[in-house]
Amino acid sequence: MKRALIALIAALAGPLFVLHAVAAAPTQKPNIVLIVADDLGYGDVGSYGALKVKTPNIDRLADEGVRLTDAHVAATICQPSRYTILSGTYPMRAQRQGKLMLSFHDGQITLPSLLRSAGYRTAAIGKWHLGFGRGAEPDFNAELKPGPLEVGFDYFFGLPRSHNEPPFVFVENHHVFDFDPQDPIRMISPAEVAQRGLKDWGWGLSEGAQRAHAARPQDRIDLILAEKAVQFISKASDQPLFLYLAFVSPHVPIAPAQEFKGTSQAGHYGDFVQQLDAAVGIVLEALETQGLADNTLVIFTSDNGAVLHIDTLESTGHRANGSLLGQKTDAWEGGHRVPFIARWPGRIPAGSKATQLFGMSDIMATLAAVAGVDVPKKAAPDSVNQLSVLTDPADAPAVRTELLTMGLVYGGYALRQEEWLYLPNQGSSGTTAPAKPKPSANGNQDYARLGFVTSDINKKGRIKGDAPPTQLYNLDIDFSQRWNLAINYPERTEMLEKRLREITRKPEWTVPYKLKP
Repeated sequence: MKRALIALIAALAGPLFVLHAVAAAPTQKPNIVLIVADDLGYGDVGSYGALKVKTPNIDRLADEGVRLTDAHVAATICQPSRYTILSGTYPMRAQRQGKLMLSFHDGQITLPSLLRSAGYRTAAIGKWHLGFGRGAEPDFNAELKPGPLEVGFDYFFGLPRSHNEPPFVFVENHHVFDFDPQDPIRMISPAEVAQRGLKDWGWGLSEGAQRAHAARPQDRIDLILAEKAVQFISKASDQPLFLYLAFVSPHVPIAPAQEFKGTSQAGHYGDFVQQLDAAVGIVLEALETQGLADNTLVIFTSDNGAVLHIDTLESTGHRANGSLLGQKTDAWEGGHRVPFIARWPGRIPAGSKATQLFGMSDIMATLAAVAGVDVPKKAAPDSVNQLSVLTDPADAPAVRTELLTMGLVYGGYALRQEEWLYLPNQGSSGTTAPAKPKPSANGNQDYARLGFVTSDINKKGRIKGDAPPTQLYNLDIDFSQRWNLAINYPERTEMLEKRLREITRKPEWTVPYKLKP
């Protein structure tokens, strides 16, 4: 009888103790891994229609998560696009610091600083391209500060700029990686490159620092970055992690490692994309090995649309931006509509698709919601929380109905409102079909050989004499922007022109705002 009474008490008390334990345990914040490819196009990924390039690891993310079909960057070149991702702020609002200086102003709230305030350990691994220091030209033989660590990252390892720009070295935290003070770096200007008969990508070269240069083999950059990401993921910690992982492929120079050459049906370009996919796979495997995959939100995207390499297109038929008009630098869709995939087991439905409009500026507010932290007032002014779109893509209402992006040409904006896309200028506002062509090696693309068809442009890539001064497209019925409807819908064109002036006439500059400790 006594034993039965004890058993009954234990049976009744047991659930109470369990409930108490569950209630007392702190809610575990999810880990966040944000992967950004460089110049990866809408048609470069299998889950977005690529046939001659295989991306099984990226496609696995789509199979296990949500694939967005209407995601856009804020600028069609990398530096302003990356600024927006990490600040939730349109590039035209930024305090213009110059190309080589740190893009963020003192005290600015950034995505990493916000997540660090919420208890995350943070790392940036890969291409930075957002400047160092406050001088006109950083001294790579000295301390590189301020930089990524000063805007919220606990650790940085990566490239100072694109891998076709000097110096061709890695930087770790505040210094060049594997640097020998007895063998300093010397920067070679484009003018000196020409004078010496050397060859570059238009940005100059670097010499000296033999050990540091050797530590960054051009054909293995993404594989090295993936291993550095594994080291960060594998580091034991009670804190949730935020990893901003910025790979370099398939930006030029196209340089796949030997083991990836010939593995695709899209030439070395496709091989380079498949190397990128393998690097993504290394990171996903690390999350599984560490038992973190189920509590990690992984986002994969690109900083802008792809460059359409004519040799790859003509020899293999691979269209890196799919059926979109334009490419990197253009305000047309090919310049700014990009792949965007998110996986979060148990929260994001597997194999789902979201057609709602999404801007890269929204990453900051969305990840703040994931981390359970409020975005301070005046921070991330162009970011809206789209977590509902990721977790309930089939039924969530559109959070965003308007979006602004810009091409390479000054004033070359593209304003999106629901299904309508408005451009205030003629041409692509980029290198594909500029309003004022410039004969140069780095200038115009061969429009005719790229195979584009759009109503305002002739076969030679020149703007027709009777083309309207502005452009208007209905993307619901004309995904590839074949027909400019500006003349057909004059009232809508005028309304969007007025709205664009309202947005861009006096853009507010971001206001310094420091996080409370």
